[in-house]
Amino acid sequence: MSQSVRTRPEGSGRALSEAYDTALLDLDGVVYAGGSAIEHAVESLAVAREGGMHLAYVTNNALRTPDTVAGHLTELGIPTGADDVITSAQAVARLISEQMPAGARVLVIGGEGLRVALRERGLEPVESADDDPAAVVQGYGGPELPWGRFAEASYAVARGVPWFASNTDLTIPSGRGIAPGNGAAVEVVRIATGAEPQVAGKPLPPMHRETILRTGAERPLVVGDRLDTDIEGAFNGGVDSLLVLTGVTDGALLLAAPPQHRPTYVDADLRGLLTGQPEVVAAGEGFRCGGWTATAGAERLELDGEGESLDGLRALCAAAWSSAGEGVCTLETGKALARLEL
Repeated sequence: MSQSVRTRPEGSGRALSEAYDTALLDLDGVVYAGGSAIEHAVESLAVAREGGMHLAYVTNNALRTPDTVAGHLTELGIPTGADDVITSAQAVARLISEQMPAGARVLVIGGEGLRVALRERGLEPVESADDDPAAVVQGYGGPELPWGRFAEASYAVARGVPWFASNTDLTIPSGRGIAPGNGAAVEVVRIATGAEPQVAGKPLPPMHRETILRTGAERPLVVGDRLDTDIEGAFNGGVDSLLVLTGVTDGALLLAAPPQHRPTYVDADLRGLLTGQPEVVAAGEGFRCGGWTATAGAERLELDGEGESLDGLRALCAAAWSSAGEGVCTLETGKALARLEL
């Protein structure tokens, strides 16, 4: 994908599962929500896999091991091996191993996923700042992580020990709502020490590099629901992306996306892997997709026509992104979006 500013979603005459060799799939909000499979996910992934597409699952959650994630997916009806799962714990462990000698001690503030990933790279997890660690690594440790673990990290980091973080997502979804993520925990140590960690997870390059190294993908397609991790990660990696609307991103957020958050394709759910994507074409002063035409007025986006709601959203994206250029669309979008049943 070119790093020039994207001004409209792209079309594809072929099913995306045929146009790309590997889908790099986010999990929560894409494949499952609250632990249960999202509608159409199991069947769509089965068809894509049977057609020859390699499916890899890429998560910023450093708590669970690849074995655990693969087991969960298999229970949902999505046969998955541990080698098909890439975590931010693996990405940060590689980052540390490239800067520390083999066998180096690493103070772990997090869960089993981090410990397993560190051992895989020949590093020794330790639990205390008094264990003479060569590095500190911080990853999501679950809701029961004791407050004293942040103190251990702070003691070591304040002495100048290099500090790494699996990811800095401030929030994570849970069955009861939005909970603090690893980014919130990282802020605790940052406030206490004034230091800055090296970060591996999405949307940063170490995570994308880890996925390519582990999958061998030559034509990867990132599939996600979050603009600031999945889609920006694809942008940073220079690869194409598919945004699905089964997670946290709604139409208003998508229309206001800055260049690094604009996906190549937009679809309702994972059925979008199995189809081509309609063209968005210039039409007078606006843009047409299917039966809809969208234009950018002086104060608001305008939408005329009828047809598939997603086509209307794609046309609106073109109008919004083209008017914003390298910035963010500030036109009023509510009236135009209200015409679409999304």
